[in-house]
Amino acid sequence: MVPGLWLNEGGQSAAGAAVDQLVSLHPAWPQARANADRQGKSVAAWLADEASKSAPMRSAAVELAGNLHVVPDFLGNRSPFADPQARAVVAGLGMDRGIDSLVSLYVAGILGIGYGLRQIIAASRSEGAEIETIAISGGAGSHPLVRQLLADCTGLPVLVPAQAEPVLLGAAMLGAAASRAFPSLQDAMSAMSGVGEMFTPASGDIASLHERRFAAFEALQNTARSIRAEER
Repeated sequence: MVPGLWLNEGGQSAAGAAVDQLVSLHPAWPQARANADRQGKSVAAWLADEASKSAPMRSAAVELAGNLHVVPDFLGNRSPFADPQARAVVAGLGMDRGIDSLVSLYVAGILGIGYGLRQIIAASRSEGAEIETIAISGGAGSHPLVRQLLADCTGLPVLVPAQAEPVLLGAAMLGAAASRAFPSLQDAMSAMSGVGEMFTPASGDIASLHERRFAAFEALQNTARSIRAEER
């Protein structure tokens, strides 16, 4: 990507849109949308706020998912399986129709995104990549609850750039180097960027719960793959 550094791509298919699709299927979604509109928030941000209110600490929000498990492959699996035919799986649905169950479904969806990221990291490490931290940017990961849950799902610290728009900042770095404001792109990167906040993964009982939920995530993923194979 720049001299001395390589970039490996391992993306997820429309992660933020997948969560939006998931929660829009719930009977309480219109009520959540109305509440979010009144407060000038997106539905996802409103649900994250509601989940945060219900958890004594951010990491404890995993418990709100209860028996709900989500594999959010609505548009296939981009990484690490390169499986465009994969589709989403939701397990553990009951008859609840209220806001609380929608919040639970939202949290389960975020956890599904986190476990997919965990798989990408594991696949990258198996090929020799050294991954020690996650740097997050973009609207889908802007809420502190999402950042903490991603750290807990992956077992890696999540770093939040000090700058509000790190992607645009990259373009500014290129311009600064091209205009000779800095002697090199590496110098521009060092001078113009920094870490604003770090989210450390939970340990103890919370970490154990994530291990069990990740095993369930992979079991559902494998079952869905087996069903498709039988249907061919």
